[in-house]
This record gives sequence, C-alpha cells and structure tokens, in this order.
Amino acid sequence: MWDFFDGTVWPIAVAIISWSIIVGAIVYIPFRRSPVAAQAWLLLFFFLPWGALLVYLAVGNARHPKWRRDRIAEVPDIIRKAVGHISLESMGGMRSLRSHHRKTAHLVQRIGQFPCLADNKIRLDADYNRVVDRIAADIDKAVHHAHVMVYILQADQAGNKILSALERAARRGVTCRLLIDAVGSSRDRKTIAKRLKGSGVQLELILPLRFWNRATRLDLRNHRKIVVVDGRVGWVGSQNMHRIEYEPKTFYREVMARVEGPVVLELQAIFIGDWYLETEEDIASRALMPEPLPPSPDRTATAQVLPSGPDYPQAGVDILFTDLIYNARQRVVLATPYFIPNEPLLVAMRTAVSKGVHVTLFVTSTTNSILIDSAQQSYYDELLEAGVEVMLYRERFLHAKHLSIDNDIAVVGSANMDRRSFELNSEVTLIAYDDALVRELREIEDDYRTKSHRLQLKEWEKRGFFRQLAENVTRLISPLL
Repeated sequence: MWDFFDGTVWPIAVAIISWSIIVGAIVYIPFRRSPVAAQAWLLLFFFLPWGALLVYLAVGNARHPKWRRDRIAEVPDIIRKAVGHISLESMGGMRSLRSHHRKTAHLVQRIGQFPCLADNKIRLDADYNRVVDRIAADIDKAVHHAHVMVYILQADQAGNKILSALERAARRGVTCRLLIDAVGSSRDRKTIAKRLKGSGVQLELILPLRFWNRATRLDLRNHRKIVVVDGRVGWVGSQNMHRIEYEPKTFYREVMARVEGPVVLELQAIFIGDWYLETEEDIASRALMPEPLPPSPDRTATAQVLPSGPDYPQAGVDILFTDLIYNARQRVVLATPYFIPNEPLLVAMRTAVSKGVHVTLFVTSTTNSILIDSAQQSYYDELLEAGVEVMLYRERFLHAKHLSIDNDIAVVGSANMDRRSFELNSEVTLIAYDDALVRELREIEDDYRTKSHRLQLKEWEKRGFFRQLAENVTRLISPLL
C-alpha cells in the first residue's frame, strides 16, 4: 500500500487536485459572466489554480451573502414607499424634456426606478475646501434632519467640520444620521464612533467586515456620496470627507453638485434604502419627503438619479454611459480617475468618433495604484488610434467623475469607469437635462484642459518594450482589478 507522504503519491495528488480546480473553473466561471471577465479568471486559474481558488472564494462572485441578499430584496418596497411621497406634480419632468432626451430618461427610470423630475436648481462646485464648508453650512441650517453618507470620512480638518456641524445640529434637536463605509473609513471609524457616542448623531457602519454569522464581503463596498438636509437641499458627486491632501503630496480635485428641488427626494430615497440595509429600520415617511416648494425662475433643471450596484442588481451605470455616448451628436467629454472600460463602453467611444463626434477623455496622469496605471494605459493605443482625445491631467489627482454630452446633458456622480464601479460598488449618479449645467461643466473641463497634456499617438508609441509588456499583462487581468 502506498504511503501518501512517501514523496511519490503526494505530487500526483497535488497535480490531480490542481487540474480538478482548473476543470471546475472552466465549467463554472463563464456562467453569467462577461467573456472578458471569464477569460481573466480562467487565465489566473490556469497559472495559479490554488491561489486563484482562494481569491475567487473571497472576491470572485459579485454577490452579497444570502442574508444581505434577503435584506436587499426588501429595499424596493422601502424605496417605492419613499418615492410614493413625491408630489405627482413633480413627476411631469418627462414632458419638459426634448424628444431626444426622453429615451434616455426612460432608460434611467427603467434600470434605476427613479422618475424624471422637473423644477430643480443644480449648481456645480469644483473647489474642494469650499464644498466642505458649504456642506457644513447647509447642515447648520437644518431644522428637521441631516443625512450624510460617504465612503471615506476622516477625523481631519475636513471631516471634523462635517462632524462638528452634525453635533451642533443634534444639539438643536435635529435628527442626524450618518452612514460611512466600514472599509473606506477604516482608519478613523473607531475615533469617529467614540467621538459621536452620546452626541445624538446616529452613526452606522456600512458592511463592517465579519467572517462568521452574517458574513460580509471585503470587495463589495458602498461608494456613494450623498448629503440631504431637510429634504430640501442635497449634495452628490465624487468627494469624500477628508482633507484635500489625502495622501502625502497628492491633492484631490473633485466635482460636487448642490441640488435643490424634487430630485433631492430621490437622493433621500437612496439614503433611506441604505439606512434600512444597515439597521433594518424603515425610516420612510412624509416628514422626510416634504412637498416641493412652488416653481421658481432659478429652478429650471430637469433631472433624475440612478442608483447602481449589487443592491440594485438591474441597474448598471455602464449601461447609461454607453447609451449616452452612442446617442451623442457632437461632443462627449468623460472625466474619471480610473479608466478600465468594458468592451461595450470602448466600442461606444470608437463608434462615436467614427460618426464624427468629438470624444475627449480626461484621466489623471498617474493614479494611486501602479497596477491600475498599467491596466489603464493599455487602452491608450486603441483610443488614440480611434481618434479619441486623451488628456492627462497633471496638476492634482483628478478624482472627479462626470460626463457631458453635447450641450444639454450633464452626468455627475460617484462612479468610476471601471469594473469595480460597474459591478461591485454601490454608486449614485445624477443625470441633468439642462443647458446651463452643461455650460458650468464645460468651464470645469476647459480648466482641466489648461492643466493637462494631450497624449499623441506617435509620442505614446515610443514607450519602451517592458512598459508595453507590463501593460499587456495587467490588461489581461484588468477585469479583476
């Protein structure tokens, strides 16, 4: 009888198990996955079957554990209850749209469940420190409630301003609720929790890591940034609440939208849903969804909100981005810190250029990840050859995420243009059908241009062989980043 540890059987057993893992991956991995993502996983399994199995078990399936999925299944009813409090008068936003915008609005409502609402005032702010001060000032005016949800909140000069404003509001009797992602805010979450204990501010961590009862996933995070004050004023965009120099010598550039009008209640509904996911407390009520103010000459924007992520499984923000680019007629401008597109988005950009649409991509010159840098750069050849204008922003770390389509659609939110935002993270996106807001966004884009280097194909082709090799290798695994 063979001795399993005699040095003969053991290598054979390892080989059999390794090949069993690979064959199992070939059978299972392609199921309900894009071909590109499946190929990346299978490549990893082929070269590192044991390591790939461990990684896949940890982060391979973009689904929450069953307990979380069961709770997510209850959210649509909570959201419908909240949206049901929105005035029917505000629901007439579709009628105010130009005919070519109505299909986009229908698409957003179909995948995200939120209608198009009229009579909003939306203004953009790209001044990082001023945004923090303005949000704190809005909270200081709260009389009923203040809701804040961010991926990263730190106890620094920026985060402390928001925390202090919430504490002041709570002392006035205002209901204050704060949601922060447990991983994104991991550095200071204990300090923040200790500070807020007894303050009256209700703090909840989003998906704290657990590996036993009610286990959670490390990679499925809530990346939204939402502020709602009294159901009248809202903020949405890319900015977390930390100091502008988040990493040493890395200064962040962001874009946030301040919103007044009925569309604030859609941001509120998303917050209500996320609060329920963490607490099982249904806070949807008429008090949180006040009747809109009478129409005003300064509230002319028609807009809607798109939530996306594993908690909204039918809503894919990449579907919106792709559709908008396909339907552009003159100009598309995209800004994102991380550009690792899926194939439909890449094809849409190439197709738009072929139709005579001027497509510009603003990306930060270098990100905070060598792997992402390399994977992102692997797409530059294809973009440049297609005629896409690639602009490398150099002044700061461009963390803003937005699109402008022609002269009448502006999109601002928390979603990057990569698989993590398309499939793994919970995100929020504001879509505004408003010429004035696009003009504001154009001014921001024009400022980017003065601080960016336009990449030329001949220049890019001169990079070294080993750099190209690194790009090609990281591109192979880019669907996993």
